[in-house]
Amino acid sequence: MKTYLTRFATVAALAAGMAFAQTTPAPATAPQTGTGKAAVRPRAAMRRRMMQALNLTPDQKQQAQAIFQQTRQSVQPIAQQAKQNRQALADAVKANDTAKIQQLASQQGSLNGQLLTLRSESMAKFYNILTPDQRAKADQMQMKIQQLRQQRRAAFQG
Repeated sequence: MKTYLTRFATVAALAAGMAFAQTTPAPATAPQTGTGKAAVRPRAAMRRRMMQALNLTPDQKQQAQAIFQQTRQSVQPIAQQAKQNRQALADAVKANDTAKIQQLASQQGSLNGQLLTLRSESMAKFYNILTPDQRAKADQMQMKIQQLRQQRRAAFQG
């Protein structure tokens, strides 16, 4: 009888724990595209944190802002193309149009490559304005980010 009650209590505790652990997911919100502090984009937020951590001089801040502004302007039309291409690809998948899927997937890869090139060139320009000490700190931050990504991947896969 005692084991029955123990099992029942264990099952009840697990059920209660699962009930409390379940929450309604927050509605997904798209990143805002406006200006101002309310419009936070992940890359912009990461750059801002990095610039604060590196303790940039006013001249370096001005140069960095110019670099990233130019990149945003260069990336915008390609990002828009990539968005339209993703939608067309989704439509081709729904239509089971394998020829169109192959064409659009290839095009999407090319667009993603262009975006990666522009963003990497931007970061190279930014890295170039840093002092040796700031570069070392930026390298440490980058290593920490990579470690966190690896941990997330491992947790996701495991």
